[in-house]
Parts: sequence; C-alpha cells; structure tokens
Amino acid sequence: MKHLILTTVVGLVSLSPLHAQIIPVYLDESKPVEQRIDDALSRMTLDEKIAVIHAQSKFSSPGVKRLGFPDLWTDDGPHGVRPDVLWDEWVQAGQTNDSCVAFPALTCLAATWNPDMARLYGESLGEEALYRKKSVILGPGVNIYRTPLGGRNFEYMGEDPYLASRMVVPYVQGLQSKGVASCVKHYCLNNDEEYRHQVNVKVSDRALHEIYLPAFKAAVTEGKAWAIMGAYNLYQNQHNCHNNILLNQILKRDWAFDGVVVSDWGGCHDTDEAVKNGLDLEFGTWTDGLTMGKTNAYDSYHMAEAYKKAILQGKYTTKELDEKVRRVLRLFYRTTMQREKPFGFLCSESHYEAALKIAQEGIVLLKNEGAIPLLPIDLAKTKRILVVGENAIKMMTVGGGSSSLKVQKEILPLDALNAQCSARPKDACYQRDARMFNVQCDYARGYVGDTIQSFDGVSVGRSLYETRPQAKLTAEAVEKACEADVVIFFGGLNKAAYQDSEGHDRQSYDLPYAQNEVIEAILKVNPRLVYVNISGNGAAMPWLAKVPAVVQAWFIGSEAGEAIASVLFGDVNPSGKLPFTWYASLDQCGAHATGSYPGTWRADRQIIDEEYKEGIYVGYRWTDRLKKERPLFAFGHGLSYTTFKLDKPVADKKQMTADEEISFTVNVTNTGSRPGSETVQLYISDKKASVDRPVKELKAFRKVFLNPGESRAVTMTIGRDALSFYDETKGQWTAEPGLFEALVGTASDQLSGKCTFELK
Repeated sequence: MKHLILTTVVGLVSLSPLHAQIIPVYLDESKPVEQRIDDALSRMTLDEKIAVIHAQSKFSSPGVKRLGFPDLWTDDGPHGVRPDVLWDEWVQAGQTNDSCVAFPALTCLAATWNPDMARLYGESLGEEALYRKKSVILGPGVNIYRTPLGGRNFEYMGEDPYLASRMVVPYVQGLQSKGVASCVKHYCLNNDEEYRHQVNVKVSDRALHEIYLPAFKAAVTEGKAWAIMGAYNLYQNQHNCHNNILLNQILKRDWAFDGVVVSDWGGCHDTDEAVKNGLDLEFGTWTDGLTMGKTNAYDSYHMAEAYKKAILQGKYTTKELDEKVRRVLRLFYRTTMQREKPFGFLCSESHYEAALKIAQEGIVLLKNEGAIPLLPIDLAKTKRILVVGENAIKMMTVGGGSSSLKVQKEILPLDALNAQCSARPKDACYQRDARMFNVQCDYARGYVGDTIQSFDGVSVGRSLYETRPQAKLTAEAVEKACEADVVIFFGGLNKAAYQDSEGHDRQSYDLPYAQNEVIEAILKVNPRLVYVNISGNGAAMPWLAKVPAVVQAWFIGSEAGEAIASVLFGDVNPSGKLPFTWYASLDQCGAHATGSYPGTWRADRQIIDEEYKEGIYVGYRWTDRLKKERPLFAFGHGLSYTTFKLDKPVADKKQMTADEEISFTVNVTNTGSRPGSETVQLYISDKKASVDRPVKELKAFRKVFLNPGESRAVTMTIGRDALSFYDETKGQWTAEPGLFEALVGTASDQLSGKCTFELK
C-alpha cells in the first residue's frame, strides 16, 4: 500500500522517490500553477475555504495544514519590517530578533526621482522580510499628496501620478523578486486620517482616473503586484475595502488584477458587501486598526462564521468563495509555497548602504544663496558650529503609527555632526583630505516638542525630558549663536499625533513648538543659519527670505545622521527634487482654496462628505492654473553644489500618429566644479482641447550623473498615453489631434526648452 508522508517541520509534503508517481497535482511543481490551484481547491472543505480568507491573529491568516500549505504572515511596511506583536494583541511580543534597518520614508524615495533607487529599496526590504519569515509586506503607499495637512503623506510618493507610477513599479518588482508579496496601499482616495473610517469621497471620474488611480494601476499592470490593500474611507457611499466600482469593475475587470485584495485592519464593515464586492482576505475586524478590540474574535469576522452560515442557508453559492480562495491560493504559490526563494538577510551591511544611498539621493537642497553660498560647510575654515533643535536628537523611526519600527540603530544628526567635526580622515566615513578637523560642535535644545519616551514598546533612546521654559531655551540658543561661525537649525515636524502620523491630520500649516520664534531670534544675532527641515510635509516658512540655506531632509531612517552630515559638509552633492509643491500658505492648495477640505458632516453625524472640488488640479496643476503668487518651492525643485546647462531639446519628428512614439533629446552639461546629478524633466502641454486641461503635466524624466565639464545627450520618449485625458462621456482615455508642446527643464517652474509637435 502506498503512503503519503507529511512533514510538519517545513509544512510541505515530502515524498519518497518510490512514491513520486502519486504526488498530488497541487504539490507537483512541474504542473502549471493554475492547474495546481484547481486541484487544491477541489480538495478543500468548506471550513478550510472559509478559514483562509480571514485572519487567525493580528498579522497572520491560516494555510491549509491538512494539505501542507503553511500559514501566511504579513507585516507592516513600507519603510522597514515592523516588530512582531502578540498573537491577539497590539502589544509587542518582546522578541530579540525582530529589529530591522529603517529605510527612508517614501517621500524621500520619491524625491530621488530615480527608479533604480526604488528597485534597490524593494530588494533590500524583501531580504529583511524573508529573514523575518514574512510573506506579505503591507506597502508601498501611493496615495496622492492632496493637502500638506495629510498626516500620512510621509508614507506616500508625492502629488504627481506619473512620478508615483514610475517609482512604485520597481519597488514592487524588487520586493517580489525576493518572493515577498507587495500589498500596495491604500486603494484608494485615502487622503484623510482624521475620521478616516467616515469620509465619503466625492470626486469626478476624470480626477479619479487621471490623478488618484494611475500609481495603483501601474503597480498592478506593470509591477504585477500580488496584493492590494483597501482603504478605510468610502467612495460613492461604499467602504473601499468592499467597493464594487473600485474592486470588481476597475481593479479586477479593467486592470485584470489576479492577486488578493486585503482589507485594511478593521476596514471591513459588512458581510454581504464583502462577499459580493471583491474583498478576498479580511484582517483586523473588531478593531479600529490601532487598538486591541475584541480578543479571539476571528470566527466573528464578516467573512468567517457569518459567511459560512449564509452559504449553508442557501443565501450564497460557493461561486464567490471559490474565487476568493483561488486568489489566496495563488498568493500561497507565489510566496509560502515558492521553494526557490533567495536567502534573507537582517540588518546587513548592504541594507545600511542602500538606506544611506537612498537617503543621500533624496535629500533636497531647497535654497543656498549668497555671494559665497553657506553650503557645503567647509570644516577647514570653520571653528564653531552650533546645532539647534530637538529634531537633531530625536529618533524618527519610532512613532507615526503602523510604520513605527524597532531599529538596530538610528544615527541621530547631532551625533553624526559631532563625529564629522572631530574626525581624522582614517576614522571618518568620508575622506576629504589629509588634515585633521577639530571643529567645536555645540548644541542648544531650542524648543521642546514631543517628549514621549517610547512608542509601542520601543524606546526613543536619548532622553527628551526638559523642564526649562521656552524663554530660557530661546535665550540659550541666541547666546550660543553669537559665538558660532554657522548655526544649523534642525526643525520641522515629528511623528507625534497631529503631525506626520497615522490616525490624525495636521491642524495647522505652521511649524509647531515655537520654532519660528527661535529662528527669528537667532537670525538677529547670526544670519549664517542653515535650516534643516525634518518632515514628510511642507510647512510655512515666514522667515525664508532671511535664511540663506534650507535643506529638506525628510524622515530618512537608520542612516539619517550620516546622510545629512554628508550633504551639509559636501561629501555628497545633493540631487533630490521635491515630489510635491511647497506652498507659501494653504490658500495656494486647491483642496483648501475651494473650501472642500475637510468635508461636511451629514445630519446624522455618521458620514463626512468630502467633495474634491479642485478636480484634476492638484499641486502644481492648481498653482499653474491660478498664476498667482508663486509657491515657496515648485514641484520638481532641487538645487546642487554644481551647475548644469541644458541645450534646446530636439524632437525626432514634427508629427506623430496615435500608434507612434515621439522622442525628445536634450544635451546636458555639468558646468560647475563638482560631480553631480541633474534630473531632466519633460512636461506636456495640450495647446487646444475640447476639455479643460492643466497648463502642463509631467510625462517623462531622467536622472543623469555628470563629472565637471562632462556632457551627455538625454533622450525621453512618450507615446499617445502622455497626450491623453480621461473622457468622462466615453469612459475611456482620449488623445485629441492637434498641437502639443513639450517643455523641458529641471523643475516645474524652470522649463526653458520647448518643442512643438502635432498629433495627427
């Protein structure tokens, strides 16, 4: 009699060579995956099918032990692998092997304008997830930066759908190349954190397809993402975790998505809608995604006993259930059942190198004025540096909601600056010359912000406890600034509630914690001030005209201090570009100028209706349209320590048909004295259309590295899709014949090169 031997050690079936002929199809790796799925599905009981479509713990769902399918483990991203929690609770499990490398927040990744960095990011994160035995990473996030008050903007990739699309695809591909599924989130229109379960978005079909869907579409159709997470909010009065239009019609029908739709934790609200409207895997029900909720409630999930009971009573057939299970099994074969996965690594040297490189490329030099620019700081000519600000000593990997991490290390800015100021070349991370630097680097607190000492069981390290009043902190900073050759002020936001954090939106566009007061006081005694902004959002800067140098340093992870120091001291030439428009005030933002944010409560106080009255005019599209006062910094803006010259762009043809492509070539020269990178940006303007269109829209970009005096021809190619708009009357993309203009430059407000061409 022939026997099938089950091996519980690895959760797979092990067969003797003598019995190879009886391998079930679902385990036979020589068979096509879809055939294996069919076979496995046919062997599963109703209870097993119901089990695999909902969670069994906070972050896992069951496999099918009888058939040798291991459990599926998810974990939060998108900036690192979150520490493990207890089975039923949000409390940390207290393990010692779940630290990680924190990679820069996705605003920083987008600011690199370099898809190669996105691929490196995904691969490195995938290796960390593999080591931790995670099969699904909940990320990346690609919701659009609609307002700078959005508490979760730091997790996303900016305001422009094209930039986000080009950056999300290699991230997904890199992550999944390691056998770890990317669960792209939060699909979609998730632009509010305040009352996020109750916001019902009203948006035109055109704005939905042109602004809010393209990055998700690219992740699915080009990146081939294996999972998508629904959003908490509603669209057309249905929650997005079981929304018929978004999930059944657009995602699964139009985009042919063959992966798994995962609910956000606590995002499922109705069994009938969950069954019919495209949800495949339910997590977090009986919680609001943050608090404990009901313990051991997994059988009470909407797609658990309630669903099973309805099937047995004849309310549903197993048609929808089998489709959900089929998708989950497909995810199993792509992850837990994939036997040829590469090895994982935790906190490896290569991951720290990746985190550092991405951070350095994403840091944006916003301003650097003066006859002799203040940056980079020449340590050979500097005796005293004063560092001011809580953000120089505060860990930014801790807090902020579900992206909070337990890092193996986080280099703080003050520590890195101190080390660089006193380092001999053989000890320094960056070789400058043969001299020893002995610069005095002093520190003043300046302001008190978030003094919480831990988040979710992770300590913030250095104590932030402070009892001195603001007046004394300001006086100390001013006194020390009088003696300094240069002052470096570390300000911005942090991961506290109502700043850059999940669960709440910002309540003001101003910098918090008396920062403006301290900056103004320092400027009166020492105008040589470098302002380093740590945040994932823009903020008002009423003192900007008085400050000679401004750097946007984001939340950049484990290597934060090293990356910032390398840019400030010139060991790295900054090349980041803003992925969003930095407004002077909220009046320059369409969501606020139209009065549509944050929406209006219905009479029963159960739902907030928020109409996106600005439509397609998000970010630079809005400021271009109004042509009023300029924002503080334009979309795509970013300076360098060298200079570049762009020649006039040349098109390879004057006319194109709808099935052709057109290429634009521009010669770029590094005209300065330092090696550096420049991002050439191509925007398209439709000169005459039957519908209202933006002044211009980003449709291509290319980052190029050049040595001093070096020139290179940069070619960017577009097709019909770059000329199209979403025609609401036809429900399809349309490119109208006529004249178009290609605008080429280095920022959305620095487009000196132009080419006119015609679509026949």
